[in-house]
Amino acid sequence: GVFEGLGLEVPDAPPRPPLGRAPEDWRIVEHQGRRFARELNTMPQWAGSCWYYLRYLDPHNDDRFVSEDAEHYWMQGSEPRSGVDLYVGGVEHAVLHLLYARFWHKVLFDLCHVSTPEPFGTLFNQGYIQAYYYEDQRGVRVPATEVTTTDGKPAYEAQGTKNASFTYNGEPVAERYGKMGKSLKNAVAPDDICEQYGADTLRLYEMYMGPLDQSKPWNPQDIVGVHRFLQRVWRNFVDDESDALLVDDAEPTDDQLKLLHKTIKAVTEAMAAMSFNVAIAKLIEMNNALVAVDRLPRTLAEAFVRMLCPLTPHLAEELWFRLGMEGSALVADWPEHDDKHLVEDTIELPVQVNGKVRGRIQVPADAAQPDIEAAAQADPQIAAAIGDKTLRKAIVVPGRLVNLVVG
Repeated sequence: GVFEGLGLEVPDAPPRPPLGRAPEDWRIVEHQGRRFARELNTMPQWAGSCWYYLRYLDPHNDDRFVSEDAEHYWMQGSEPRSGVDLYVGGVEHAVLHLLYARFWHKVLFDLCHVSTPEPFGTLFNQGYIQAYYYEDQRGVRVPATEVTTTDGKPAYEAQGTKNASFTYNGEPVAERYGKMGKSLKNAVAPDDICEQYGADTLRLYEMYMGPLDQSKPWNPQDIVGVHRFLQRVWRNFVDDESDALLVDDAEPTDDQLKLLHKTIKAVTEAMAAMSFNVAIAKLIEMNNALVAVDRLPRTLAEAFVRMLCPLTPHLAEELWFRLGMEGSALVADWPEHDDKHLVEDTIELPVQVNGKVRGRIQVPADAAQPDIEAAAQADPQIAAAIGDKTLRKAIVVPGRLVNLVVG
């Protein structure tokens, strides 16, 4: 099968794997009067897992593992990238799999079965998800989900708390901290989270935990906050009592347009940098600002749902459908920001008195220095801080701060 899949000539006799040279008393196992032959050919499992991405390109081809046309179409990209555009994996996965995937790809390239010397264009190493785990007095790890505090509460309610005590089956256990996984018995079943909160909440929480390339602590209590955000999104769009859509065709106000285009710019840049937590934070800010709006302007609603879709596709697609849009939100055009809506009319400046911040003022973005100084001195908090002292000098750092030197 391996030779046929590569389009090579099949030998008269199948090749014998290295384990085939092992003594017969090891290759043949007798059990309860029956003889069993060990599986000796480990290559299909190992090699097959290294070039799966090529088979994805042409999965129904019965003559070759991938046709030349399909391989050229998908794998030949513009330099310096080629092949799979982005490879995301943890450090261990990249070392244990990526290394050998590249090896096999280069073998196929040397044999002229693929047209690119490298299989992956960009590598991004994601961080670990970390969580508390527990060991009994023997040092044996126990299931973290079955550990409780000494007063019977779930362990996660007191995790990381100083002087907290934990038990498992009535016996004391010690709290430790490490990578979430089966070996430490601290893994969380995604199905349980989905059952309670839904898949969108789980997706959003994992992306909101922190930068993708850094290790992050798992905290079940934080999932509730993410879930509440999605509930607020729904209530902004749909009336709880009538189930009616709270969207109309009214023109957005200048402030709403400014908010929209600032959000589009920030989310677009964050998504391109794979800073999903930043993109989510910007959408939360926009959603919070829209809570006070009785009916959302359609311009804002459509753009918001389109930006939300890669993060929480189930909720976004439902809202997209209710908005009367055709097709899937995921393939709709991505919104673009307009720079004219990003210009600030006013700016906020901190005001220092002898180097200490005593207040903040709002001034026109193009205000001249004398006007900024006058606004600072007229502010009640700043005036109280100056008191009967004499203004010696006013230092204005454009767009940054005002420092009044008095004595």
